[in-house]
Amino acid sequence: MRSWRRRRRPRSTRKQREGQTDSRLSLVITSRDNATLKLVRKLEHRKHREETGLFACEGEDLVAAALAEGIEPAFELLVAGENILPELLASVSELPHASRVIGVYRKEDLPRFARETTLALWRVGDPGNVGTLVRTADAFGAGIALSDGCADPLGSKALRASAGAIFRVPLSDWDDAPGPRIALVAHGGVPLSEADLPDPPLTILLGSEREGLPDHPLTDWYKVTIPLPGEDAESLNVAAAGAIALYELSRRRGKG
Repeated sequence: MRSWRRRRRPRSTRKQREGQTDSRLSLVITSRDNATLKLVRKLEHRKHREETGLFACEGEDLVAAALAEGIEPAFELLVAGENILPELLASVSELPHASRVIGVYRKEDLPRFARETTLALWRVGDPGNVGTLVRTADAFGAGIALSDGCADPLGSKALRASAGAIFRVPLSDWDDAPGPRIALVAHGGVPLSEADLPDPPLTILLGSEREGLPDHPLTDWYKVTIPLPGEDAESLNVAAAGAIALYELSRRRGKG
């Protein structure tokens, strides 16, 4: 992965550095009341992310993933020990061990183009599962569609689980998912390996962890099931089920 750091400026002379000392110190954030720090704190909450169209990414890997896709932060990156005191950056961290860099990005800069295959998530409320499915979609060249009630893919836990894929995978609304819809159900569907799946574009529907897909219009969808040889297993984790379904599609197309 590319480094999150930009190319360094040419090294200045000692005389130049001495003349810049005071101005550089004045650019270091030393107060908890700094406006950017306050914004990062507010962006921990989904309501504020939706109101502003902004989200915060914490960690060098996520920031590097954005840079690799040409996505610029909305404001200057916060880098501990360079433009902000490390203890202040740690105070807004949501990680057990604070990272060295935080960036704020615009939702409107994320990819929106269509892909041949889409995973549509119905009320998947666990942010770790949502982020993992974004990462899985990235691996198989798919997009993600989200219903109301899904965890926010731009929340900190989902972003970490996506491992930077959030900057490559197009997101859309549930109702905008393209093509025929294939409902992945725990029981009662055609075995996935035997299913007569349509050509793309198509959408694979995944239900919430506890309730699954809605009863209506489930009768109108082509239902498939992943058979489980384990006698005591009732179902798969939704992220695992999505990965298996995408792999089967990829295998049939000769890409797996």
